Amino acid sequence: MVKLIFYGGVNEIGGNKILLQDKKTRVMFDFGQSFTFGVNYFAGYLAPRAVNGLGDYFAFDLLPRIEGLYSKEMLTTCDLPYVQPKIDAVFLSHAHFDHVSHIQFLDPKIPVFMGYGTKLFMESMEETSSFCSYGDHTCNRFRTGDKIKVGSITVEPVHVDHSIPAAYGFIISTSEGNVVYTGDLRRHGPRKDLTEDFIEKAKASEPIAMICEGTRMATTENRQNISEPEVRKQAQEVIASTDKMVFAAHYSRDIDRFNSFYKVAKKTNRKLVITPKTAYLLTKLLDDKHLSVPDPLKDDNILVYYKRKRSGSFDDKDYFLWERTFMEKMVTHEYIQKYQKTLVMDLDFYQLTELIDIKPEAGSHFIHSMSEPFSEEDIEDQVLHNWIDRFKMQFHQMHASGHMKKEQLVEMINYIQPKIVFPVHTENQLLFRSYCSNTQTIEQGKEYVLK
Repeated sequence: MVKLIFYGGVNEIGGNKILLQDKKTRVMFDFGQSFTFGVNYFAGYLAPRAVNGLGDYFAFDLLPRIEGLYSKEMLTTCDLPYVQPKIDAVFLSHAHFDHVSHIQFLDPKIPVFMGYGTKLFMESMEETSSFCSYGDHTCNRFRTGDKIKVGSITVEPVHVDHSIPAAYGFIISTSEGNVVYTGDLRRHGPRKDLTEDFIEKAKASEPIAMICEGTRMATTENRQNISEPEVRKQAQEVIASTDKMVFAAHYSRDIDRFNSFYKVAKKTNRKLVITPKTAYLLTKLLDDKHLSVPDPLKDDNILVYYKRKRSGSFDDKDYFLWERTFMEKMVTHEYIQKYQKTLVMDLDFYQLTELIDIKPEAGSHFIHSMSEPFSEEDIEDQVLHNWIDRFKMQFHQMHASGHMKKEQLVEMINYIQPKIVFPVHTENQLLFRSYCSNTQTIEQGKEYVLK
């Protein structure tokens, strides 16, 4: 008997926590934090207390109470007793926090499997952020083509295209047949061929079940639906047509987007200015031969921006050791202000105060290369536009989603032809059923038996 239990990703975006049990083998797929995690009880500085381990999380049913899953340290103050692991392995599909964040709570005796590049991303986050710790785990790396046997099941990771490199779906061989888990994927990115590989292998496996993400399964979408090449084209049109400063905001781990702006800056004879954290990530990713990224220390088209800290005089002692690595490529607000016409600069929401020092000329450009706000009541979006208006900059929205649109999802499901579809990572399960009659809507914590 094979069972599926969904402890997260149910009627929400992200937070996937999927338990597959085959005979005595129990394997978890992803263990992340959803985008709306705990919003009914916590906000801002009101957060679960670290000193209470998992006590605050269990008090509001924010994490599943599963014996043999969590570390002894996290259960010290809880009424859930610590026992030796009853979960045989955890497989991570990619390095986005909504798929990996909560592995920090897991028993370090449980082996964790992830893509080679995923490990590099997670290491970079831990090494450059005082707020990020994934815990002490035995990490086993995989690539497409590997087949990993855990008890009675065999897991085959297959690469997919997503808004972060080293993303995978899984084909899981069980005693009842094959189960497919898509992870997060798209068909309009620069490596859509990876997703096509996954779809073909998924179809060939003749799955008895398919666990399918549905981020963009919606009746209507009020967002742009453009590809990564179109983002690059639009960015080039903006940058090539101006002699003003250009700022760009994009997700820090979206390497496809980084490469788009890097190539556009180079083609328009501008230098790309990045943060030390991005520079550090790039140096980590150089260790993965399958990824194509420039070396920030050797590439003349890349500069690294240092903001003022502590002393205010850019003393190397003001910066962490990992930040000091790139000081030979350092530029400050004075350099940016002087050479505005020759630069494209990464600038996210939390760096907007740097504009006060940079003093961009009126008519400069701000390219927002991230998702549009979910609603007109998005406070951060309003604050962003207040800054843009204050500095008399021109705003441009251009973003390629990391997920398939509804029509592509339906086409993929119908092509693979699983016997049953389980929708996760979606707020619209019932919409799946409108298009795919073999959809099984899911409830959190309920067992689903595959025969």
